[in-house]
Amino acid sequence: MESPNLIRRIADSGSAMRKSEAKVASYVLQHANDVIKMRIVDLAANSDVSEPTVIRFCRAIGFDGFLSFKLQLAQQLGLGGVYTQFAVDDKDTVEDLRNKVFDTTVGSLLTVRDQLDPEVLETAINTINKANRVEFYGFGASGSVAADAQHKFFRLQLSSAAYTDPHIQHMSAISLGADDVVIAISQSGQTRALLQSVNLAREAGATVIGVAPENTPLSEQCSLPIYVNMKQEHQAFAPVSSRIAHLVVIDVLATGVARHRKPLLKDHLKKLQKSQRALRDIDSV
Repeated sequence: MESPNLIRRIADSGSAMRKSEAKVASYVLQHANDVIKMRIVDLAANSDVSEPTVIRFCRAIGFDGFLSFKLQLAQQLGLGGVYTQFAVDDKDTVEDLRNKVFDTTVGSLLTVRDQLDPEVLETAINTINKANRVEFYGFGASGSVAADAQHKFFRLQLSSAAYTDPHIQHMSAISLGADDVVIAISQSGQTRALLQSVNLAREAGATVIGVAPENTPLSEQCSLPIYVNMKQEHQAFAPVSSRIAHLVVIDVLATGVARHRKPLLKDHLKKLQKSQRALRDIDSV
């Protein structure tokens, strides 16, 4: 799926471009604010390419010419939709690190947001709301997302559990029924043990909602896939934006379910707040 975020689209298309077009892409990624003020001859000179190469670059990312490309770039800049690529330099100050980590994470979240299908989200929310039981499966970083999700849905008076051990997942999966839902979370969509759990859950009759990248074994095996497409960064300093994106997707689902259950939750949430307040008072003694 082509990203609606122009900067992300340029970054994603770079490897498929000719070497000369990739030079234009690299310059635009590093000087987006300057490019909107340039003529085509200026961008060509600064990128050390010819003017026809700039035109080919524009066409490679879906524009019929330089002016239409500049217009969308300017619009995205005006909306705050352009974020720098994450790269740590030894000369970076703490302020630089702060800005890079936040900008990269915010940019990634907006890209995921724009790619989420509202109809799929609505179907998932309705399915979860009607479920007899909701279980969350995940490993590693996705396991912590599953645990957080269980906490959120538990507060919504849904029978829920989170399992991060493959043996427990398998035992859980075979005990499910047609009114139950599994939400399988994965950054790669390829974890073999998770795929086995998903297959067992579906064989038992449960609905499986997948939160995973598109065109992966997990998204293809789920009853209802929610695509979270993010590049995996293996640099030591790269922020874990994919985990944060999964947490936000879970928040969207939980908020949707909470809206359905609002009349039932009013008194329940008051009791929860009262009990938590009592615990805090005990701790402060």
